[in-house]
Amino acid sequence: MIPIRPARVEDWAQVAALLVELGRDVSPSAVHNPSFEIRFGGHLALRESRTLVADDAGTLVGFLDMEFRQRLGHPRPQAWVNDLVVTESTRGRGIGGALLAEAETLARRRGCFRMSLETASWRERTHTFYTRAGWTDNGKWFVKLLDPSWGAAGYNE
Repeated sequence: MIPIRPARVEDWAQVAALLVELGRDVSPSAVHNPSFEIRFGGHLALRESRTLVADDAGTLVGFLDMEFRQRLGHPRPQAWVNDLVVTESTRGRGIGGALLAEAETLARRRGCFRMSLETASWRERTHTFYTRAGWTDNGKWFVKLLDPSWGAAGYNE
């Protein structure tokens, strides 16, 4: 099995490439831009954030980014999975499941009452993956775009 470990600042270029594969609006110039690497380092340092990578002998083949959110009126936090991606060439090998399992371990250790995530309605293969992993489809996702130029860049998640 491919090892799962916490992300490090020097992983930024490979994490950015995985975000591009996921369909996120990440500019190719961001991959090797030092300011983005610094921003990634700041993200990794946040107490409420956990970023995990699947490291296949120095090549990242997957990553998961999660944050802990405290909800008003609830005594315990929830874990929110911001991103989960596994490279197309390595899908079906248990990497996504291993990333989710490690994230669940961290969430339980943190005392979270649940884990949540969002996925685009057209990602049917992804929905099947989450259902098999014990997740339930729990509603709809609404978006209000505040910066029209940002949406024009092709971001569809």
